[in-house]
Amino acid sequence: MDSKLYLVPTPIGNLDDMTFRAVKVLKEVDLILAEDTRTSGKLLKHFEISTHMHSHHMHNEHKTVDNIVQRIKNGESVALISDAGTPAISDPGFLLSRTCLENGVEIECLPGATAFVPALVNSGLPNDKFVFEGFLPVKKGRQTRLKFLAEETRTMIFYESPHKLLKTLTHFSEYFGEDRLISVSRELTKLYEETVRGTIAEAIQYFTTKPPKGEFVVVVEGKK
Repeated sequence: MDSKLYLVPTPIGNLDDMTFRAVKVLKEVDLILAEDTRTSGKLLKHFEISTHMHSHHMHNEHKTVDNIVQRIKNGESVALISDAGTPAISDPGFLLSRTCLENGVEIECLPGATAFVPALVNSGLPNDKFVFEGFLPVKKGRQTRLKFLAEETRTMIFYESPHKLLKTLTHFSEYFGEDRLISVSRELTKLYEETVRGTIAEAIQYFTTKPPKGEFVVVVEGKK
């Protein structure tokens, strides 16, 4: 393998979504950096990948990036994976990618699973222009961001956890209006995959009677 950083997407649920190329790269690189080695260990075992693995997450990446860059410069090939989906999309990866580029280290990103793409495409909302917001600020800056997004005319995409979903939907109702169209997808590619479409008010009603479970992608219509 060439000495470079490979960004390798992993399945967001269904292991059949792993690409042949991703398996090949993970088998051939010198080192795999994983967000959670226990989670990734199951994936590697399933595909019979025995490559050495190191932990690389948001709490230690600032300390380890320089060492990783140096290892690649010394001739090693390194792959970065997150727990699910494409590295650096609401996951660790940006800092390492930027540091590699600043130091003249080549990066190759493989195409693959990302939760927001299927959620957007099956939402029924315009997908010619959209803005990916990821997770909203939990406290500081949340109100400011929502005020700003109230004027956004493009389709908006958010990630949310089950215990914060109703709170976020309520904030959307306050800032965007309860009649704004929305599509809420959960557990994409998994056994209990579900997408709820309608107005924000209807989504609040639905998830009030059916407590949210799983990981959510929320797609919201832009301002008309």
